[in-house]
Order: sequence, then C-alpha cells, then structure tokens
Amino acid sequence: MNTELMEALTILEKEKNISRDVMMDAIENSLISACKNHFGTAENIKVIMDKETCDYAVYAEKEVVEEVMDPALEISLEEAEKLDSSLQLGDVAQVPIHSKEFGRIATQNAKNLILQKIREEERKVVFDQYFEKEKDIVTGIVQRYVGRNISINLGRADAMLTENEQVKTEHFEPTERIKLYVVEVKNTPKGPKILVSRTHPELVKRLFEAEVAEVRDGTVEIKSIAREAGSRTKMAVWSNDPNVDPVGACVGMNGARVNAVVKELRGEKIDIINWDENPALLIENALSPAKVISVMADPEEKIASVIVPDYQLSLAIGKEGQNARLAARLTGYKIDIKSETQAIEAGDLPENYMEQMGLVGEEGYTGDFDDEYSGDAYADYDGDASYEESGVYDEDTAYDDDAGYDEADSEAQEENGNWDNAADEEIEFIETEEE
Repeated sequence: MNTELMEALTILEKEKNISRDVMMDAIENSLISACKNHFGTAENIKVIMDKETCDYAVYAEKEVVEEVMDPALEISLEEAEKLDSSLQLGDVAQVPIHSKEFGRIATQNAKNLILQKIREEERKVVFDQYFEKEKDIVTGIVQRYVGRNISINLGRADAMLTENEQVKTEHFEPTERIKLYVVEVKNTPKGPKILVSRTHPELVKRLFEAEVAEVRDGTVEIKSIAREAGSRTKMAVWSNDPNVDPVGACVGMNGARVNAVVKELRGEKIDIINWDENPALLIENALSPAKVISVMADPEEKIASVIVPDYQLSLAIGKEGQNARLAARLTGYKIDIKSETQAIEAGDLPENYMEQMGLVGEEGYTGDFDDEYSGDAYADYDGDASYEESGVYDEDTAYDDDAGYDEADSEAQEENGNWDNAADEEIEFIETEEE
C-alpha cells in the first residue's frame, strides 16, 4: 500500500473537494507523459493503478526479437528470458519501468501536469459551487474599493460589485458583511467570474423568501416586483391558501419580517400590495397609498386611465413621479392619472359616480361614460364611502395598503387613521379629516 500517496489524495479530497479518482487519472497521465519524454514514445506504455491501495506499476510492452532495431519497442530474446523464461520470439514482454530512472525534465513535466490538473479541478469545483447559487443570494465580505468597484470575498471565490450594480446611497466599510444577488457566473481560464448586484429586484424577492416561511414554501407567491434601488420597492403578493393573508404574512407581527428586509436594504421603503387578476383592481392597489375614484383598463393595449380625488393627485403621482412609475412597472400597464376636476372637464367620470355626486347636467360634463371598459376591467369608487378622506398623506409614506398593514406597526393602526413612517423610523399618527 502506497500510504504516502493515499494520504496526499485524501487531503486534496477534503480541502479542495477534488475527487480521488480524478487525481489518480491525472497521475496516470503524468506517468505516460514522463515516459514519452524519457523514451521518445508512449505508444507501448501501460500504467496499472490500484485505486484502493494507491499502488501503481508502469510497464513497456516490447516485442521479443533476435536483433533489436528499436530499443523502445523491441527486446532481445536473451533479455526477455530474464524477465520470463517462457517467452519466445514474437511474444510481447512486459518490461517494468521505474519512475526513479526518469530524467529531470521528464519528472518536472509530470509534476506540472499534476499541478495543472489540480488547478483545473479546483476552478471547476468553485464554478460548480457558485453556479448552483446563480439567481440566488449570497453573503459576502467587503474587501476593498477598486476604483468605483468593490471587491467582495464570497468564501472560495471573489466577486466584483460594479458601479452599475451598486445603490448610490450605500457605502460599505472593509470587513462589512452584506447580502448580494448573484446575477451570473461565467467560467473563464482564470477561474469563475461572478457578477453580483445590490440593485436587482430579485434581491428583494430572495430576502423575503429567507424571512417569510409562507413565501419559502410556496403558500404566498410574489407575483411582481418593481424597484428603484435605494428609494422604494413595490411588491404584489398572492396567497394560494384562502386562510392566509399574503400581505400580513410578508409584513409579520408588528412589521418584524418586512423590517428585517428594510434593514438589510439600508432603509429602502417597501410597499406590499395584494395581487389581483382584474387589472383595474391591481392598478388601484398598485397606486397605494393613494385613493382612486375609478380605473379604466384596456388589457389588450396595456393602457389604463385612472381618476383620483384632487387632493390625492400629488400622492398618486408621487415624488418626481415615483409612485406612478413604480405602479406602471409593477402592473405592466401605461397609466394615465387625472384629477377629479380634470376628469369632469373632460367628461371622463363614470355616469353613476356623476349621478351620486349630483354632477349630471352641470357645466363641464360633456360626454357619456364608455361602457367598453365596464365590467371586470372597471374598478369604481365606493359610493358608500361618501368621499371620506382617510388621512393626510405624505409622499414619503413608507408603507400603506388597502389591507391596513403598516411597515412599522400593523396592529397599532386605528380606524380612519394613517401611519407615516419617516426615514428615522419614528412613527407619527396623523389624525383624519372628513369633508
């Protein structure tokens, strides 16, 4: 038993996760290469290895002849009889080759061949390890800034967080641990090239999968995500179990689950809404926290017209158009938002709403409501609500949806009130006003 070789292969297998069989094949190829360098040919070389004991033997198959013309391929009868007395002319003799007889160059080439195989296998193992994590999140340690890029250590490999994949408001210190989304893993001659991101919308989805058991087991599905990294994310969720509230499951008790994700994203605000197959209801939810009078959606053209109360117009559009922009990305619809006054002047308000508000026949109502968008694709303002204002809204509201859950405290919300979650996470209750 070759204990020395066996121990070396065992160490390689444990530390670098390189298979023993692969390494024994590399040793076999290196011995054949050494024989070729030493004898000038390796066509008649045979290597026999015992994978259990790691013992090996190298033989040269030579033909028994009367007169030797090529010592590499032939052997005289006299020399053959010394190896095996039963050999005769024309037989093939197996001549043992001792590796200690190899020259320095042949030995060095064999060594380089083994080392090259070890490096190749090590790169392959690392590539396979991180290729399995593609489209998933990993934890890395910040090493240093390389220009505007950041070098991240992922354990057995390094990744580069490029400037385009960084959130502009984030700054990391060396040795800081951060979570990253693995966008792509490429195999290169120098090893795996791993592209990671902090801005990808899927990062938010994977973080919720890690925090929310219902998302992880498939009870709650994240149907769509729209994100402006570092500022706000809108996420539409759906429950496959009627007894499970998808929004509540993602928010958690006292907002514990969503707050854990917000903390990892360095304070990025997250709106969680209910997904609905009805595009009008989905758009209404997506524009949360703004209240909507009506939605007219065209599923074929992917265009929607939304009417909101005058005092809700700025909230529906959002700061620099962010709320409307994210809602459009989330739903896949091009959304046109009008105030109630603008809709009355254009004659775009639903007829039943006009009757309810006593606006029929007044100057400014010039058209009839088009029934083409009624039915499943139409979400009307609830007449019983009688234009009730649900609160004074701040454009920077962190989380507020029609289900009444809040990022900071889902249970503390009181009737006819609204929570405003500021950047410093202090909670300010804003009393309601009614018209």
